[in-house]
Amino acid sequence: MSGHSKWAGIKHKKALVDSKRGKLFSKLIREVTVAAKQGGGNPEANPRLRASIQAARDANMPSDKIERAIKKGTGELPGTHYEEMIMEGYGPGGVAVMLEVMTDNRNRTASEIKHVFSKGGGHLGESGCVAWLFHKKGLITVSEDKSSEDRLLEISLEAGAEDLKKDGDAFAITSSVNSFQKVKEAIAKANIEYNLAEITMLPQNTVKVEGKAADQVLRLVEMLEEHDDVQHVYANFDVPDEMLEKIGAQ
Repeated sequence: MSGHSKWAGIKHKKALVDSKRGKLFSKLIREVTVAAKQGGGNPEANPRLRASIQAARDANMPSDKIERAIKKGTGELPGTHYEEMIMEGYGPGGVAVMLEVMTDNRNRTASEIKHVFSKGGGHLGESGCVAWLFHKKGLITVSEDKSSEDRLLEISLEAGAEDLKKDGDAFAITSSVNSFQKVKEAIAKANIEYNLAEITMLPQNTVKVEGKAADQVLRLVEMLEEHDDVQHVYANFDVPDEMLEKIGAQ
């Protein structure tokens, strides 16, 4: 895991702050719209839509905005057509970076993302160059002061989790995408508070970067996340905890 859960938690907190500026809402609306377009407007029959609605609610998005986004996806209201893209590249120190993108102009977005990579000391790669390093998983993190490891392990494994590991000052529980909701509900039912619960792309291995290279990698990831068309950024860096804590305190 190598600090992934800590970085994910920091991103989550920063995203909630960003929601005050509307940036997070815009990305969440795109996800709800595309999910509804692909799988229909009924969240009970559309797992992706159900997850995107929950993410929107977690960010305190008003219900009417969520409803409009669903109707745009199903065609009940006019809306922008978004195309999904996976973009891949490398950051400083050889760190693998994968992006999930939603855009209404593929060529424009590709050109802009290429520029961001170059500005951040990395480079955009060919399709498939790093995607093989990542696996889609459910990730739930729980601070070590919220539950004992034995209790959390028992609850999560019984619900279908694949693994539980200590990651810094938290426990990181991973599951398949299909088991994620069940594991999340089991932890909540046990009155155990979690810090983060999301479907993410976890790296199979990590690249350790320190000093200037670590600063550059984190800055590149931040610049990519700030791009309006980038929904998610995944990377396999392993940076010192003190650097992550410094960012989290900003």
